[in-house]
Amino acid sequence: MNHVLRVFSALCALWVLQPAHADDLLDRAKQLFEPIPASIPKVGDNVLSPEKVDLGKKLFFDPRLSASGLISCNTCHNLGMGGDDNLETSIGHGWAKGPRNAPTVLNAVFNIAQFWDGRAEDLKSQAKGPIQAGVEMANRPERVVATLKSMPEYVEQFRKAFPGQADPVTFDNVAVAIEAFEATLLTPDSRFDRFLEGDAQALSDQEKQGLRVFMDKGCAGCHGGINLGGNGYHPFGVVKRPGAEILPPDDKGRYQVTKTATDAYVFRSPPLRNVALTAPYFHSGKVWDLRQAVAIMSSSQLGQELSESEIDAITAFLRTLTGRQPRIEYPILPVESPTTPRPQPMTRRGPSGH
Repeated sequence: MNHVLRVFSALCALWVLQPAHADDLLDRAKQLFEPIPASIPKVGDNVLSPEKVDLGKKLFFDPRLSASGLISCNTCHNLGMGGDDNLETSIGHGWAKGPRNAPTVLNAVFNIAQFWDGRAEDLKSQAKGPIQAGVEMANRPERVVATLKSMPEYVEQFRKAFPGQADPVTFDNVAVAIEAFEATLLTPDSRFDRFLEGDAQALSDQEKQGLRVFMDKGCAGCHGGINLGGNGYHPFGVVKRPGAEILPPDDKGRYQVTKTATDAYVFRSPPLRNVALTAPYFHSGKVWDLRQAVAIMSSSQLGQELSESEIDAITAFLRTLTGRQPRIEYPILPVESPTTPRPQPMTRRGPSGH
């Protein structure tokens, strides 16, 4: 009888301690991470309006922003595939292969800056880059404006999106409108978000263990905050640089922006939201398997070899970061007029930097 009572008491103790253990994990996670909000965040001085967002959506999908009339923002940031193109590096004008993997546009509004090297301070600045880059859309601002002004429907939509401006169809306003639309591309309600909001059952035991290892081993040092990354710059290879097949020696990352020696091979930490949808991984796009990417990070960034079960657990945790994908109805774009500039032929090019 005493033995039965001791067993019963032990089970009761475990029952009492288990919620505290779960609460401890949740409390630690709340100190490092935030859930994706359901509402659209404030975007600097860009006052969002339905008219501006709708215009930005059309521009995001319109291939006529490119010189060839073939490539749109959605080409490299496909909203049906996790906000990127699922290629090693993107294919641009003249079938040129870009130098880096396309980052996801989903939740990009929460990043400290845009591009792998952080050279664009916000989404507005980022939007201008690919339109003009020879290896991407290869267009010129004045040609973009001429194209848009040739279509009366676009002229009217710019007037509504930017009321009070005498000449609203400008290259700057193209970028502002695209930024407004991209700010709406949020993926809330992932299972991890539900866990952060107090649903202890949102994660399995293995996923909780992965979260614990993720925090204990230091992964959250580079991948914290609302986007689990995207909020700082770090060397790729803090402890040991990966081989040239993963870290191309001629791409020195942020050094190309700052020209500071200590920024060689430094990159903006990639956000891990929806990471299960955005293979291949790293700025080189050389790794297609999420589990392999975790293993590479453990040796290169942490300087330790994780056990097989720890790698499995972290990988399982990362899959809980997939949120509710934005449902975007493909827009019907304005019709061209006789004065709309004609597409320019694409001649084959080699890869180049951007």
